Amino acid sequence: MATLTGISTCTVTACSFNSDQSCNAGAITVAGAPDHAECGTFISLDVRGGLPTASAHVGACQRVECTYNKDLLCSAESVKIGAGADTADCLTYTPA
Repeated sequence: MATLTGISTCTVTACSFNSDQSCNAGAITVAGAPDHAECGTFISLDVRGGLPTASAHVGACQRVECTYNKDLLCSAESVKIGAGADTADCLTYTPA
């Protein structure tokens, strides 16, 4: 069974799943466009959500052109989420 890639940091404090620069979502989806990859799970609400501890993983990756995309799963050691072309981008994204 494949191991899901963890999220090492998330600096998107406007996200309802962010707690102390960590992601509390159970898993995120990396989406976006071919020139960049964004966190498809990013949500900006006035409430905090997610798990009680930060242990999020990349559940799916829609960026098939990324070097780390293997069968729509992320094979990177870990990913960083932060500001890029959008508010919440996958900063580990590397086009093949």
